[in-house]
Amino acid sequence: MLVETLQQSMLMLVSLTFVLGLMIGSFLNVVVYRLPLMMQKAWRRDCLEYLELPPEQDAEAFNLIWPGSRCPSCRAEIKPHQNIPILSYLLLRGKCANCSAHITWRYPLLEAFTAISSAMVALHFGYGIALAFALLLTWSLIALSVIDIDHQLLPDSITLPLLWLGLLLSLFSLYTDSHSAIIGAIAGYLSLWSIYWLFKLLTGKEGMGYGDFKLLALLGAWLGWQFLPLIIVLASFVGALIGVVSIVLKRQDISRPIPFGPYLAGAGWLALIYGREINQFYLGITGL
Repeated sequence: MLVETLQQSMLMLVSLTFVLGLMIGSFLNVVVYRLPLMMQKAWRRDCLEYLELPPEQDAEAFNLIWPGSRCPSCRAEIKPHQNIPILSYLLLRGKCANCSAHITWRYPLLEAFTAISSAMVALHFGYGIALAFALLLTWSLIALSVIDIDHQLLPDSITLPLLWLGLLLSLFSLYTDSHSAIIGAIAGYLSLWSIYWLFKLLTGKEGMGYGDFKLLALLGAWLGWQFLPLIIVLASFVGALIGVVSIVLKRQDISRPIPFGPYLAGAGWLALIYGREINQFYLGITGL
């Protein structure tokens, strides 16, 4: 009954996807905070093992599920009714229920952004398997973007499984065919890899990280090589524009690296939803 309703009612599908996006956005807040810490703990364990030093004894397990959410100020456990996406933040007026410490506005913002993005994906794809995987890609790109902004890091634990998933989906021509996906993954990686080494040879500095290569390869695997020029142009233009504006307004230190991952992710998402229309518009105005 529910399936039939979702198939027949776009309003119901978009509304349900919006609510799902709110819940996923709440979980993404956990992912973007805890995953980098989990990676740091793993690197430390590897270093201790390499140096043949005794491992540290963790006081408690730490992963995406455990321990439960707590206030960063007083460490009070956040109860389920205090963790309702957006609503709890508004009811608590952005403060901890136990110590009244300020709660950053980024939590509800990420939840709202995830919900709106999810609804837009549902509106574009409609009910079907393509929607399910497009939502997975959307949520992953959001997580990667925030982590890169915070830590200038694009975790392999997200990018590599998605890259392989994109190649797998191409066998069923869900978003593109296998031929385009394989070339897209290779071209996506090698294009930024080549720019990286050319820049390093000319300046002696690293212009971007290897995570950016993998992210563009991921997008090439999902969407095909045909969309790579669009993604690179959009990401480069928006990244350069925001970077220049930030420097002019003195909000960005010119010596501080600017993460490129969020721009790639944003451009990739736009290509997923509006790529064909943008390409057709571009070809139309250029007469190609």
